[in-house]
Amino acid sequence: MKNILFQVNKVNKSFGITRANHNVCLEINSGEVHGLIGENGSGKSTLISMISGMAEKDSGEMFLAGNPYEPSSPVSALEARIGTVVQELGLVDGLSVAANLFLGRMEQFKKWRVIDNAALYYEAEAVFKKWNLPEINPKTIVGTLTVEQKKIVELARALSIDPDLLILDEITAALSYNTRKILFDIIDELKAKNKSVLIVTHDIEEMLHLSDEITVLRDGENVAVKRADELTESSLKQLMVGRELNGEYYRVDSEDNFANEVVLKVKNISDGTHFAEVSFDLHKGEIIGLCGLSDAGIHEVAEAVFGVRPIVSGEILLSGKNKKIDKASIAMKLGMGYVPKDRDKQALMVSDSIENNVTLSMIDMIKGPLGFLKPSKIHEVGKKVIKDYKVVAVSEKVPLASLSGG
Repeated sequence: MKNILFQVNKVNKSFGITRANHNVCLEINSGEVHGLIGENGSGKSTLISMISGMAEKDSGEMFLAGNPYEPSSPVSALEARIGTVVQELGLVDGLSVAANLFLGRMEQFKKWRVIDNAALYYEAEAVFKKWNLPEINPKTIVGTLTVEQKKIVELARALSIDPDLLILDEITAALSYNTRKILFDIIDELKAKNKSVLIVTHDIEEMLHLSDEITVLRDGENVAVKRADELTESSLKQLMVGRELNGEYYRVDSEDNFANEVVLKVKNISDGTHFAEVSFDLHKGEIIGLCGLSDAGIHEVAEAVFGVRPIVSGEILLSGKNKKIDKASIAMKLGMGYVPKDRDKQALMVSDSIENNVTLSMIDMIKGPLGFLKPSKIHEVGKKVIKDYKVVAVSEKVPLASLSGG
């Protein structure tokens, strides 16, 4: 008989009129990886926020090792040895790596009411070494780190308590291949110690590979709980969306199928720091993937192609229009779009509304004859985006920060 480490019993959570979780149940066995999956807005991150002490449930019960569990804050969850890596970036940019690791738990480093920085840095280094994490200087200010490095710091913080339950909410999407391998080794190590892991990922193959048992949520409610070896990719997808899927969920064509016409030509570009002499041609109807290790410069190349990162040599040409791309404004006018890795800093105004965010890149299309913006047009575009992309939101006026990560 399996030993249940953590249990959620009929938990409910609403935000205004939006019901995020309704009578959700969850059981996580000791020594197992439990997968939590569902489409965007299905309530996964809300459930995790309650388990990790970041949000208070409206009703229901939670139990840890058979005892009632009521976390009042993320620190109290850590004290209960539940470590969490959230989907959104959860660090304080103005503090050091070491300070972020032990935020809310700094009393242990105080001497005569003053923080002993030497001891703080030593303990932070020890955490990275213990779990074989990529090395990051504990004195480094977090705001200067890459998105992947920040995720590694969040992982180190969750592991610093030697957790009985480690919660990973969409962490692998931000990690390079080599860092994912380290994470998977950590998961295996925790299982071997009879510790448990709750993992959220949209990578279905990864979910089936890592998990022992999987809970499926849809519209904030339980749909199914299955052993991973009982599921296939297609059956899991069907449980997620609630219908049989006609055709393929992902691309399956493996042969080239694009025109000879070159639409984008990148010729010998260098930025003087992160990449040098990069060249490629993008054809009409073609998808090109840039891949490499975390510090290979792939993200910086993408920034340069869209014109947000200056280059010191080479050129980027939109061939069909024979236009040189050296500014983001030019790229946008020529019909190019860009989704950066660090969306919160580079792509979104998280405290502003949905409608203001989606219209930011189309101001010329919605302004009046005298250059003033039309509120009616802004509202219209916001409503259309919510409808077309099935965004789970009360209205187009709610702030982005109130939405799920997906």
